[in-house]
Amino acid sequence: MIHTYSGETIRFEITYKKRTSIGLSMDQYGNIEVLAPKGTSDERVLQVIEEKWDLIQEKLSEIKDKLHGPKEKVYEYGETFLYLGNAYPIQISQDENIQQDHVMFDGEKLRIYVKQLDDEKIKQALKRFYYQQCKTIVEKSIQSYQGNFKVKPRSIRISDSKTTWGTCNAKQQLTFNWKLAMAPLKVIEYVVVHEMCHMVHLNHDRSFWRLVGKIMPRYKEQEKWLAVSSWKMTV
Repeated sequence: MIHTYSGETIRFEITYKKRTSIGLSMDQYGNIEVLAPKGTSDERVLQVIEEKWDLIQEKLSEIKDKLHGPKEKVYEYGETFLYLGNAYPIQISQDENIQQDHVMFDGEKLRIYVKQLDDEKIKQALKRFYYQQCKTIVEKSIQSYQGNFKVKPRSIRISDSKTTWGTCNAKQQLTFNWKLAMAPLKVIEYVVVHEMCHMVHLNHDRSFWRLVGKIMPRYKEQEKWLAVSSWKMTV
């Protein structure tokens, strides 16, 4: 079935089942299925869809962006990069007299200062910035949440992992991905809490998740952000 509302058109399938309410599901490609009780009228189905229209369009937009994948970054004025969950444009300045290529955040832009206008040097300057910011934010978060734990991390390291946001080994050594500096602060704090909880429970058992939930009751919101937006965290 096809339905147009608020200037947008969607296509969906209706499946009638033995149930008491209307539900909507969407797969990873944006295909929509409406699950409705037997005997439900088309008018009632459309009413429910229109009630959830904004949420449907939001999810479809997320899926469309994700399917397209991250576009290749260009290192020139106006290109945007994530920092603490928001996208900021970069501004590049060349100065042969600076001691080291570096990045400064002024609240509106990521200002990049390099000796040479070279894409790889600009990229490396950005990575160093994220490494430094990640380390600072992670250390502050650990201090903030340490009161919830009797044990303390023995070491804290920032890594370039391709597969994990954070790890904790049996020696209470914590490692965090530098790309976390691109995520909102609450997401960073969640990953920190997650790994600190592994100092107590190494496995993802019920006791582990109870501890995570006790310290950060709304942690699933942060997991959702990572699941939906992590593909954007790139330089």
